[in-house]
Amino acid sequence: MSKLVENLRNIFKIEELRDRVLFTIALLAVVRIGAHITLPGVDASLLAEVIRSQSQNSLFALYDLFAGGAFQNAAVFALGIMPYISAAIILQLLGAVVPYFRKLQQEGEEGRRKLEQYARQGTVLVAALQAWGVSIRLMNMTTPGGLPIVPEAVKGLGFVITTVFILTAGTIFIMWLGEQITERGIGNGISLIIFVGIIARFPNALLEEFQMIKTGARSIIEEILIIAGMVLVVALVILVTTGTRRIPVQYAKRVVGRRVYGGVTQYIPIRVNAAGVMPIIFAQSVMFLPSTIITFFPQSESLQEFAANFNYTSFWYSFVYALLVIFFTYLYTAIVFNPQDIADTMRKQGGFIPGIRPGKSTADFIDNILTKITLPGSIFLAIIAILPGFMIRLGVSPTMASFFGGTSLLIVVGVALDTLQQIETYLLMRHYDGFMKTGRIKSRVGY
Repeated sequence: MSKLVENLRNIFKIEELRDRVLFTIALLAVVRIGAHITLPGVDASLLAEVIRSQSQNSLFALYDLFAGGAFQNAAVFALGIMPYISAAIILQLLGAVVPYFRKLQQEGEEGRRKLEQYARQGTVLVAALQAWGVSIRLMNMTTPGGLPIVPEAVKGLGFVITTVFILTAGTIFIMWLGEQITERGIGNGISLIIFVGIIARFPNALLEEFQMIKTGARSIIEEILIIAGMVLVVALVILVTTGTRRIPVQYAKRVVGRRVYGGVTQYIPIRVNAAGVMPIIFAQSVMFLPSTIITFFPQSESLQEFAANFNYTSFWYSFVYALLVIFFTYLYTAIVFNPQDIADTMRKQGGFIPGIRPGKSTADFIDNILTKITLPGSIFLAIIAILPGFMIRLGVSPTMASFFGGTSLLIVVGVALDTLQQIETYLLMRHYDGFMKTGRIKSRVGY
């Protein structure tokens, strides 16, 4: 503990690092404030009543996770950073099928800047479309008692235009804040905005658990076991997240003038979980779609019976969910990790894997290793994905259960590792000890 306190003090001894940390905290505070400012014309108290009566097993709940609770508050930051993420994912997928975008991905810094510009432009379009949908939904929402959350006098074209403008502007502002954090703060700004939104739910989760102990619904021993289980799950997620299979690559010696290049052995790190959190997000979107559609048909008894039998904690829901996670893990890994491109790059730079011929044989070798290492990674992701539903069946509160796995835990762990790695780099550059007594925190690029 004293070592940790000393490292935290060292952060504030380095002026540049201190300024970056404080700058990041200030901008993240702005994001959280905006998540609690309700849109004009919306009755916040009636909206809270509607949210309490609705199922958390829907696309809206998944969206609210990334918006940090702002979506269910109908706040000015209700769309969060999700439109930017959607635009970035679309561009990434286009890079796998459209030659122009694939070329941009391979052009280095210049290509990255163009893709970022396209992502910003796409964000405005996606945010405007989603804002329009949110405005329509808000005007149609009523409490269980039949009271509209948007007064009849406010409804109309004016409300739609105002809502679209405010929500779109809010998303653009959050996107700008994220870029400022990345440039002038510490860590990845977009990731930290999502991270803080998820962590903001943790105090409520602890309060729910405390209330269960207070009312006698759970003993202190049971609560200690739950906390210990959470710590174990987090440790396993960190282990898998940072786990890599290193493929050795040897570079031939080249003499250019009086300098000798190459002649060294480097490694290609292939992560066990190369797809990150995306397979769970895709699988959740598919699984939440039926329950979301059912909410629009409350009078259909057959659909309501299906929803009751295929709920978040049922066996068949978990089984199908796990299969989808495994499928999307392989699919997304194949999109973002191209063995043929790696083999071509190695051949151009004079590199080769010992014992493997350059070209197609190298690509097949890398693809074979990637396929084998993705299997345990996909199974682990599937277990993490269904773990919250299992914990709910054991009596853990839904909010606390979300921190046992799924999207929340993977994002929190991934972003925390990346941010700590950046902080540790600053400390080591200034000859201070890092957070680890031996070795260094392993970085994790993207999620």
